[in-house]
Amino acid sequence: MDMSSMPSSSSSSSTSAAAPSMSAMNSVLYTSISTPLYSSTWMPTTAGAYAGTCIFLILLAAISRLLFAGKHILEHRWMDKELNRRYVVVHGRPSVVEAAKAEEAKNATLITERGVEESVRVVRKRTRGVTPWRLSVDAPRAAYVTVMVGVVYLLMLAVMTMNVGYFLSVLAGCFLGELAVGRYTQLAEH
Repeated sequence: MDMSSMPSSSSSSSTSAAAPSMSAMNSVLYTSISTPLYSSTWMPTTAGAYAGTCIFLILLAAISRLLFAGKHILEHRWMDKELNRRYVVVHGRPSVVEAAKAEEAKNATLITERGVEESVRVVRKRTRGVTPWRLSVDAPRAAYVTVMVGVVYLLMLAVMTMNVGYFLSVLAGCFLGELAVGRYTQLAEH
């Protein structure tokens, strides 16, 4: 068998082992200040630039926790608005006043510009079932969640570089963000 016509496998394998290509995925954590973040144009070359990149990741991770807390606060506002919604009396059904008198509840009063009206009652919905779809709530919710997911995916990409500094920066940012606003979030939203 003539080996001279075949490409030399020993020379190509030795060069690829010494210098892994950019497309090769690292399988271990490493420390390097010249790890690109998000694109080849964002590659710190000095220790100061690397520290700035790490500070950016800390802030981005803290912002992700702020977004989670903000979503929780918005959900509570939207739910309170839904539960405190007034209901219109439909012809043929008992009025709110008749229903209120039928149950063993306190008489409610409403103070208006004309004074106290005894026949009016503010109704609060008691059940917390699935709320109806409303554009005024569901469109902002969808946009907000899209921003949240975008920030979390950017953090995931930073961690996937396998750079120890980037990884620890994301963890530090999550810690600081949770420390600052963690009391506003629910366990189910994590």
